[in-house]
Amino acid sequence: MIRTLTATTGYIDDMDAAVQDITTQLDCEHHLLKYSAGIIACHYEFALSGALQAIGKALPFETVGSITSTNGTPRGAGVLQLTIMVLTSDDTRFKSALSASLRTEPAQAVEAAYTENVEQGERPVMLLSYAPFMVENSGDDYVSILGRASGGVPCFGTLSIDDTPDFHNCFSLRNGEYYGDRMSLLFIYGNMRPRFFLASISPNKVLNRPARITASAGHVLKEINGRPVTDFFEEMGLTNASETSYALTSLPFMLDYRDGTPLVARVFIALNQDKHAICAGAMPEGAALYMGVFDKEDVLLTTGNAIREATGGDEGISGMLIYSCLSRSMSLGADLFAETGVIAKETGERVPYMVAYSGGEICPTQINGGIAVNRFHNDTCIICVF
Repeated sequence: MIRTLTATTGYIDDMDAAVQDITTQLDCEHHLLKYSAGIIACHYEFALSGALQAIGKALPFETVGSITSTNGTPRGAGVLQLTIMVLTSDDTRFKSALSASLRTEPAQAVEAAYTENVEQGERPVMLLSYAPFMVENSGDDYVSILGRASGGVPCFGTLSIDDTPDFHNCFSLRNGEYYGDRMSLLFIYGNMRPRFFLASISPNKVLNRPARITASAGHVLKEINGRPVTDFFEEMGLTNASETSYALTSLPFMLDYRDGTPLVARVFIALNQDKHAICAGAMPEGAALYMGVFDKEDVLLTTGNAIREATGGDEGISGMLIYSCLSRSMSLGADLFAETGVIAKETGERVPYMVAYSGGEICPTQINGGIAVNRFHNDTCIICVF
């Protein structure tokens, strides 16, 4: 059994007040069981001010997590706040790890972070993964490496994202410290049975005009249907959007791996100097690409449906961890907390949860015989129920 605790604070510059706020809400002395771990989401100012470090030192357990633009719990959502979800149990164990730098040899760094820290002879029931958003790397590579190294252990998590124009304060978090080039992991062992749910673009919002990716390099899209990607944008009337900061919400794609797994959402970030499209996830050659229509109404509809599905039934829920893509937040316009409001409405006070916005979502699309098909998503709200 897992018990879930949540706490938030808005004290950025007052270290003592931040620590007091979090520790009072958690009341660790009376609520912690034998094993515990914390998952943190916070605005980057908490890292730069030292509040994150102070809280990390004050807590009697390990923590992992990420920087985010907005986060919340059933108590409410906010921008300039730090939120922590604590998992505590007598029969579920936790262990954190930190990779080497992801800048030079990311594949080796991620694989080593897993193989050098996994308990020999015991398979984790789940991994939580956090890495900073880095334009030079694809989140798909992280997911693929962890999947191969672990033999298909379910992996859930996010790429860190901030609210600066060039995303230069995207940090992964571990034990009160923050990193702009490393991945933090949480290994979970024992009596936990996670279930996963996704909210993406509604099927009726996906245009039935598939194209084929004919040239790409990881997350760089070069050719579609044998022609330069800019020609495709021109034909679809998307050239202007492709050269602006609104690309994240203007150009949602749905990617079909053609292997029988569900479609995965992708967003476009920018054109590089070669007029190739930098995307927020891998665009493998041979895959089919569909254009989607993305708007506030569909974000709220799909998130609400997914939360109802996740919390329905009589299985009993100890807690819920939720990450939603930054592009979903951007589609809300001035109504910044509309999606977190839907989550609060649908859960009420029945389920403790933490929600945060994401720079790329990591979540299985299916699990067969205990082996997960882990995918990297964009434009998606992912939910882990346990």
